[in-house]
Amino acid sequence: MKLTLKIWRQENANAKGKMVTYPIDGVEGDMSFLEMLDVLNEELINKGEEPVEFDHDCREGICGACSLQINGEPHGPDKLVTTCQLHMRSFKDGDTIVIEPFRAKAFPVVKDLIVDRGAFDRIQQAGGYVSVNTSGNTIDANSIPVNKHDADDSFAAATCIGCGACVAACKNASAMLFTSAKVSQYALLPQGQVEATERVQNMVRQMDLEGFGNCSNTGACEIECPKGISLENIARMNREYMSATSKG
Repeated sequence: MKLTLKIWRQENANAKGKMVTYPIDGVEGDMSFLEMLDVLNEELINKGEEPVEFDHDCREGICGACSLQINGEPHGPDKLVTTCQLHMRSFKDGDTIVIEPFRAKAFPVVKDLIVDRGAFDRIQQAGGYVSVNTSGNTIDANSIPVNKHDADDSFAAATCIGCGACVAACKNASAMLFTSAKVSQYALLPQGQVEATERVQNMVRQMDLEGFGNCSNTGACEIECPKGISLENIARMNREYMSATSKG
């Protein structure tokens, strides 16, 4: 395939960015989207030009690093896949593909297509964990009965990879789906009850401090999430928050 790529180039967070057009030839349908960008970068390097910076790690749909806005959609046109799982057979010969970084105040551009998603890390650090007693009087987690439906819902919430597609898809750049998935993961399990009150308040507070917007109630986050995280988690987080704040 021959394609036209319109790619956002930006030196750093303070520099003024712009779209730059690159023609590319010889793209095969079995290539992943990132492999196609690898081919482009090899051509640019051979020409003595600076390659396009983009983030990636596992290339297996697990790490969430490969977060790109492709033709206006987080991770591109396919559903329930990350950018590294998107293949070029999703496009046609002669297509123009617009590639941008995720757009959000809380995700400042580092360079080109790479954004700093450290805000997610700080939300997680605010309460997305379970404190464990390692004094020698620990309790075997496997000895605590857990309702099967609760365990399944908790595991489903835990599949969130923190890619930020929910933020990029939301017109308010809300992080409610991400935060609620991390809250739900523990709210559904007995191990998470000890710190439940502090957890939800701390994580919601940090989410607001990072500059994310409020939930838009349009559901775009669930549709664009590569792991299909359910909106039910937002409802659960709201209930947890109401319960926590009513306790004073």
